[in-house]
Amino acid sequence: MVFDSHAHLDIFEDLDEVIKRAKDEGVENIITVGVDLESSIKAIEIAKRYEGVFAAVGFHPHNARYAETEKLEFLIKKAEKEEKVIGWGEIGLDFYKNYSPRDIQIKVFKEQLHIAKKLSLPVIIHDREAHEEVLSIIKEIGINKGVIHCFSGDSSLAKKFIEQGFFISIPGTVTYRKASKIRRVVSEIDIDHMLVETDCPFLTPYQKKGTRNEPAFIRFTVQEIASIKGMSFEEVAKITTKNTKGLFRI
Repeated sequence: MVFDSHAHLDIFEDLDEVIKRAKDEGVENIITVGVDLESSIKAIEIAKRYEGVFAAVGFHPHNARYAETEKLEFLIKKAEKEEKVIGWGEIGLDFYKNYSPRDIQIKVFKEQLHIAKKLSLPVIIHDREAHEEVLSIIKEIGINKGVIHCFSGDSSLAKKFIEQGFFISIPGTVTYRKASKIRRVVSEIDIDHMLVETDCPFLTPYQKKGTRNEPAFIRFTVQEIASIKGMSFEEVAKITTKNTKGLFRI
């Protein structure tokens, strides 16, 4: 049994087939994650349609400039009403692309952290080239329940987030030949603080290079972690699934 803690299922047009292939590979649970109002609504609809699929809602930093108050209020009502909404995200800061101005990213990130805190929902954080800013803000607001999605920092940073109560999510990039930094993170932090994810349809594992990523491919990430840590596939799958269910109260 494997839990894909972060996917964007709303992008898939052949979702029935994607879900079936995932189930065939032992992926029993998936969290489909919103990045704006439309994708968040779709995430909820997908979660309600498929057994074992859950939803998170929120505004990605790329879309922070579109996070008007009425849209956030609409998502708050959805989160309060729909039992399959188990997290708030994908939220955070992206100082690499800067599709939204940095000041707006920070403002919307803080607003959404306060929302998640009020709703008692764990947060799913996107952090790209904004490590110290993200860490400082979650400390400022007092957030100690969530996951750093698609982790891109080093072991020292991972441990700082873990001390704050966060999990570190490992994507398919861990399978890449030149991904020495993320493999070092996997080797140096405890498995009890890890989740696994595909971030599909993005970040296809090396073994499926050139194809669209999907939840069935989470097995390659689990295999790589097992190899790095000297554990069995089953052990890694069991522990990361337990971690994900514990964080999101599933």
